[in-house]
Amino acid sequence: MKDTDTISDIPGLMQDMGTRARTAATELGFAAPEARAQALTAAADTLWARRAALTEANARDMAFGRNKGLSPAMLDRLMLDEDRIAAIRNGLCAVAAQPDPVGAVTAEWSRPNGLRIRRVRTPLGVIGVIYESRPNVTADAGALCLKAGNAAILRGGSESFHSSGLIHECLQQGLRAAGLPVDALQRVPTRDRAAVSEMLRMTDHIDVIVPRGGKGLVGLVQSEARVPVFAHLEGIVHIFIDKDADPQKARRVVLNAKTRRTGICGAAECLLIHEQIADGLGADVLRDLLAAGVEVRADDRLRTVVAGASPAGAEDWGREYLDSIIAARTVGDADGAIAHIRRYGSSHTDCVITENPAVADHFMARLDSAILMHNVSTQFADGGEFGMGAEIGIATGRMHARGPVGAEQLTSFKYLVSGDGAVRD
Repeated sequence: MKDTDTISDIPGLMQDMGTRARTAATELGFAAPEARAQALTAAADTLWARRAALTEANARDMAFGRNKGLSPAMLDRLMLDEDRIAAIRNGLCAVAAQPDPVGAVTAEWSRPNGLRIRRVRTPLGVIGVIYESRPNVTADAGALCLKAGNAAILRGGSESFHSSGLIHECLQQGLRAAGLPVDALQRVPTRDRAAVSEMLRMTDHIDVIVPRGGKGLVGLVQSEARVPVFAHLEGIVHIFIDKDADPQKARRVVLNAKTRRTGICGAAECLLIHEQIADGLGADVLRDLLAAGVEVRADDRLRTVVAGASPAGAEDWGREYLDSIIAARTVGDADGAIAHIRRYGSSHTDCVITENPAVADHFMARLDSAILMHNVSTQFADGGEFGMGAEIGIATGRMHARGPVGAEQLTSFKYLVSGDGAVRD
């Protein structure tokens, strides 16, 4: 993949891409569902056939990332091996196999005057996706936009430039195989950040922007965009271990939630431990984390019972580490945990571990995070794990889409009204 950073006319490039995307979206919106599914299946086959080339492209990105000084967790987000390529392929096939959302009737009713009214799903139009290191987002975002009948302009991070480029080629090959316009899925062919600024102003060509990345990226998009934005904020994920937690479940869930992959938005970042179990189960959980190589930044109470924990500072509450670091503190009860999460959380994913149904119900009713979990590892905060095949991100806002954003969430609706010559008095 050649980086066309030598492009002198970035505004002209982006306007041309936007025009072509709008034309493609018009055609894609009424394409047969079978054609969209065929495009994704063909893309999956092409991706698997070219997995050796994708591994080579990814090695170039990994070298770039190491030279750039990316942390081990961020390099892990960037890395593709055969298992992860297989997961991307399987995700494309899963999205292809899902029911097509376009045209689905979500409600219908009749009026006494003879009108028959149906509310049906319709594509949003053109979606701009701006994302950072993870190259699999190219496939996930492209697949979900296509499944929902939308055209997409994809702008990946500089670190994943070569990997994303090859995945994009596979997606376009799928479009060709299905007889769909290749302009339906376009990728910004440059690392130049001026392209991002242009995307944020393209109100005539882009209907919504979806940022997927860290707080800096999302904040930039939200502050500068003139195009509507789906907010996908950072994952400051909390786990509250109640005094009635099952010890085995708690230890297993917390260790997985923090260590399975530390660089994803569903990784646990803060433990809230009921003060009555600080000396027992709470201490055991923290020792498990320390033994696994996690740096534990704890309050004074927990540091008296767990050797090796570092003191937590004010900056450790409400922090997304995306690394082998976790904050920990004691709370008096579930309400103490809820108050902490309301103050420091990001409304992404929060979890309670307890065998007391009343405590679980209380926790889940009084918090309004996009995803709330009970006795479940927060690493399951993922559209693929929810049965969506893939996700374009986790939306933490309260408008339009919330939680994992799949194909269905990338549609709007319109009303179809029919009658038999009805006139209004």
